[in-house]
Amino acid sequence: MENIVLLAEKRTELGKSVAKKLRTQGFIPGVYYVKNSEPISFRVSEKSVRPLVYTSETKLVSLKFDDNEVYECVVKDAQFDPITDKVIHIDLMGLTRGEKFELEVPIQIVGSSIGVREGGILQVLMHKLNIECFPKDVPQQVQVDISNLKIGNSIHVRDLKLENIDILNPKDSVIVTVIHQKVEVETTEEEEEEIKEPEVISKGKAEEEEE
Repeated sequence: MENIVLLAEKRTELGKSVAKKLRTQGFIPGVYYVKNSEPISFRVSEKSVRPLVYTSETKLVSLKFDDNEVYECVVKDAQFDPITDKVIHIDLMGLTRGEKFELEVPIQIVGSSIGVREGGILQVLMHKLNIECFPKDVPQQVQVDISNLKIGNSIHVRDLKLENIDILNPKDSVIVTVIHQKVEVETTEEEEEEIKEPEVISKGKAEEEEE
């Protein structure tokens, strides 16, 4: 797995106004946290985090501070501006060697489905997988091969076989499926006329006498 060095500076001033000022200067605020330790607030350049968040792969991060302290971690969460889509905050989760941890990894669909070639429609229902593993076993992504997927068939979480990795999603969750195309029923002109023609109801004897 690719390891990216992220240069950061620790910060003690917190709050919305401080964070806003950092962003105008080209920085974004972040928090590093790890089990049994106090979280560390920091700032990093907005450009430096792009390879970590605008990607379809999980990457290990070496968070390096100006005092030469280095922490191994992964991106736990990132917040984006709803208008510009720029990163405005990032959370990094520290890794402890020899201890398992939970994280989300991207799912990559590979192969050409038999069902799609036969006219079916591919539906991808899961884009990320929740897993638990040791830091050394973290995958960049989980590949799901759909080559043998026919119309009406699905690939579930239970179908995945990952070495040294525990999958936390429900086993019956559908990852990807191929469905039939919707067929619109066309009515003929005669059928349409029959539908439009009002139903004639026979008059009762009493009505005939009144007329």
